[in-house]
Amino acid sequence: MTWTARLRGGPCSQMPHERILVVDDEAPVRGIVAALLEHSGYSAVAVGSAEDALDTLSQDPGFSLVLSDIMMPGTDGLALLDRISSDHPGLPVIMCTAVHDVHVATSAFRRGAFDYLLKPFERTQLESTVARASEHSRNLRQNIAYRQHLEEIISARTGRLRATMQDLERSYDITIEAMGDALDLRDEETEGHSRRVTAYTVALARSVGVDGDHLRIIARGAFLHDIGKIATPDAILLKPGRLTADEMSIMREHCQRGYDMVRKIPFLREAAEIVYAHQERFDGSGYPRGLKGEEIPLGARIFAIADALDAITSDRPYRKGANLEVAREEIARCSGTQFDPEIVTVFQQIGNDAWRNLRERSRDRDFLAFAAL
Repeated sequence: MTWTARLRGGPCSQMPHERILVVDDEAPVRGIVAALLEHSGYSAVAVGSAEDALDTLSQDPGFSLVLSDIMMPGTDGLALLDRISSDHPGLPVIMCTAVHDVHVATSAFRRGAFDYLLKPFERTQLESTVARASEHSRNLRQNIAYRQHLEEIISARTGRLRATMQDLERSYDITIEAMGDALDLRDEETEGHSRRVTAYTVALARSVGVDGDHLRIIARGAFLHDIGKIATPDAILLKPGRLTADEMSIMREHCQRGYDMVRKIPFLREAAEIVYAHQERFDGSGYPRGLKGEEIPLGARIFAIADALDAITSDRPYRKGANLEVAREEIARCSGTQFDPEIVTVFQQIGNDAWRNLRERSRDRDFLAFAAL
């Protein structure tokens, strides 16, 4: 039976307008196949070699599928299949050949062919195979478009959620600032201490290598370290002279009280650990739990140095604040006992101008030390 006889027949039901690239070195064959595809409702472009096919696809990648002969001079159909699979992944390729060799067919499928037709094929075979490949191509494009649309929706909603979370976090931080300022108003002797010690803690933590969420946790813990003193009686908190042993015992309860208060707030649960441990000492002689070395949270070990720096350099009713050099010497002297030696080394590498600048900035009522994270 001739090709003309095999391909003779009325038009099939109209298919969606799909563009098909026909590749065959025999002009009569590619002309007949292209004509049949056009008659079936497709748009066909016919070329005579694999090289022309690759050029066409590079200039116009909008084809739905490729229908290619295998046995062609120069670059054959299987090599063309390899290039299409590499350069145009997902583009269906139907291989055609007059060679009845199962190994050739197997090789084509292994290399990614969508289907395989033996020449001369029936018109209905061609229509059926092309229809399935065309549907596969449409589904693939629809899936890609759907996935891209879904990714755009997710990206937009993620952006809105991130903005909302940032606004919420900012609101939380403003609340934290109000809590710290309330404590400063109660204890005028240490007014501004929470801001200064937070600024120092953040700077030292950054120099140690802390960043991101961990840095924010440390900043919040530093700012709220003395929040438990809200529950300390005024007679003890504001007493001008030395505290008795019983009074000191009550004063030391502020670590536990602060921890119990802060840990109930979900976004401050990790920061509460710093509130709990900020009076621990590296050698284990601190309170309330007598933690030692790395048992003490890193944030609390960093805070201890920042707290000492502010205590030494700030004025008190009973003494004048010392200069930064005195503070450096005292912190170095207590390295290994009160303070983590490795963090002391980092502290000593930060210049005095940096500490002075931080102290000055912390006086700005609009300045949140942890807002610059």
